[in-house]
Amino acid sequence: MKRTQTIVLVTGCLVFGFVAVIHAQFGFFRDMIRQNDPPPTELVIARWKFGTNGRIGNMGWSHNYPDAEMHLNQLLSEATGVDVKPESFRIVELGSPDVFKYPFAYVSEPGEMELSERELVNFRQFIDRGGFVVVDDFDGAWQMDQFRRQMVRAFPDRSLIPLTRDHEIFHTFFDIEDLEIWGPYVPGSNPIFYGFQNKYGDLAMIICFNNDFANFWDWIDQRRYPLKPSSEAFRMGINFVMYATTH
Repeated sequence: MKRTQTIVLVTGCLVFGFVAVIHAQFGFFRDMIRQNDPPPTELVIARWKFGTNGRIGNMGWSHNYPDAEMHLNQLLSEATGVDVKPESFRIVELGSPDVFKYPFAYVSEPGEMELSERELVNFRQFIDRGGFVVVDDFDGAWQMDQFRRQMVRAFPDRSLIPLTRDHEIFHTFFDIEDLEIWGPYVPGSNPIFYGFQNKYGDLAMIICFNNDFANFWDWIDQRRYPLKPSSEAFRMGINFVMYATTH
């Protein structure tokens, strides 16, 4: 009898623990995402929060937040003349008018994008009013297909453009010669970069397919990756910012 009670108790604890983990990941974790009040610096990175299809727990937009932003900003402040501090970032709802206050935006896990009509309008206006977006942290055909569907909804008259390593964005501040150096450390096939133009023909978005720069930025202090791809990820991130602020 005691043995049966013990088995039931242990089983119950395991089930409870499993449910608790799942709830923590997709429930409590949401409550742990805290808004940041950035200092009045020249650059504030906007982390877009957008409508989702739920395929990544409705939390893909927040992956690597806020350490990725803090570490990238730290390197930016040390390597460039941009007025930025580690705390220069903020969560911004894509459907909010606040989206137009921050001309440099970061998007995580675009394969989970399912945008509302208000978000689609803001997306179009943000791009065509001079904003710049870095789309990162997605891999595999299904995620690209979902992202393309959202882009067709927002911009039915435009397409993604493959970028080669001679594009200026890869040489704005640092010269990035190897666009596949991150391949062994990210899921999916080889990294591919796409550009997207605003209505004036200017590059307004860079899409980092089969890549995850935020992982490299976030985990630089955890020894998860070798130094070379990690340092190149920061150099690339700085190029993104410098290109966006000078073009």
